[in-house]
Amino acid sequence: MGVPVVAVIGAGYAGLACAVELARAGVHVTVFERSHTLGGRARVVHKDHHWRVDNGQHILIGAYTELTRLLRATGCSPKQLAHLPLTLHVPGRLKLKAAALPTPFHLAVGLLRAEGLDWADRLAMLRLMRWLRKRDFRLPPDMTVTAMLRATRQTPALAELVWIPLCVAALNTPADEASAQVFAKVLRDSLAASASDSELLIPRVDLSELFPVPAARYLATRRGKLRTGNAIDSIQPVEGGFRLEGDPGTQPWPQVVVATAPYHASALLASTGHCDRLAAQIDALPHEPIVSVYLALGKGQKLPEPMIGLVGGNAANPAQWAFDRGQLGGPEGLVACVISASGPHEALARDELILAVHAQLERQLGRRLPAPEWSQVIVEKRATIACRPGIFRPGMRTPLHGLWLAGDYLDSPYPATLESAVRSGTACASAILADLGRGA
Repeated sequence: MGVPVVAVIGAGYAGLACAVELARAGVHVTVFERSHTLGGRARVVHKDHHWRVDNGQHILIGAYTELTRLLRATGCSPKQLAHLPLTLHVPGRLKLKAAALPTPFHLAVGLLRAEGLDWADRLAMLRLMRWLRKRDFRLPPDMTVTAMLRATRQTPALAELVWIPLCVAALNTPADEASAQVFAKVLRDSLAASASDSELLIPRVDLSELFPVPAARYLATRRGKLRTGNAIDSIQPVEGGFRLEGDPGTQPWPQVVVATAPYHASALLASTGHCDRLAAQIDALPHEPIVSVYLALGKGQKLPEPMIGLVGGNAANPAQWAFDRGQLGGPEGLVACVISASGPHEALARDELILAVHAQLERQLGRRLPAPEWSQVIVEKRATIACRPGIFRPGMRTPLHGLWLAGDYLDSPYPATLESAVRSGTACASAILADLGRGA
């Protein structure tokens, strides 16, 4: 076919993963993106025309194979990801690092060597992992993470230092509300997996440069088109497919993928006049915020690890994790502090939040820190869906043939992560190829 046959709305990780897979199979794709920056909700943000920071700090694990496969396919250098052994380091409280051994010895030896845990803590961790393995990591759909910790008699120290921070980091949902089933899947693919699967993969480049920019280059070499600054405002079913309001072309699209954030997807679905129920279901999805606080502390300032845990959860200690961007390819002394999910920090003004996080870092590190040379607070109020038990997560198909969905909020065993976004995109591409009779 001499004209494009698939339109993808949204140049985030899901939309670009779908476009890359379609282009790889010889399908002509056009991607529409309302912004001039690629990446969707995982993108670079420019600070004062001098600095580039991410709108949120993302980490991957080695088991997140679909994104790493696409990174290789689009020519990403392996050096763009820092590979770190599974490490949980809370300065002054905990230091646990997986050993370079086959599973399960990497975790067992790491647990034996851990600093800050007593034998009751160690036995409680092993008890939880045995309990999950006995159930093949399948839990009641209505169980919360807090209920799982209670059922397995986890110690207060282990809950505070390990399980609750991991839950909030992975699911972006407070443990009292988070799905134990989804958290169990995360633990299966991290703590219970091989040493390589449990590795932490932290981007050394910004989130737009990591995958979206190489994906755009890949599409350009395969007759794909990327139209940035081109918003699509509605979708009208017409003979031969769909007409997109905002598309400068006149040809209807036989296949359209809506790969936007869910709160934009629902409006596009409603505009068709045939997807009101699905649009209402997506509109009803609960969301959780993520706040990123960047502190440029200057040369000579360094964290003990590229990523450390912080004891948080209140207005005085709001952040849960801190990343040393200077150890990850960024400017020396730049620290990214992450506040996942809702909490008392939301009542703080920007300057109050910066002061609180700076003071929290000082207490945690046990030393005075210089005042930031510059700072940046980035608030994503609807960063992810709330990963609660029994929450509705739609599939990729819509009531209209040829109209598809892709995104991290779709039905998945994983929480709303970059990996689930990419997996939804590649699964959508496979379904479209089958529909076109082209095979994967």
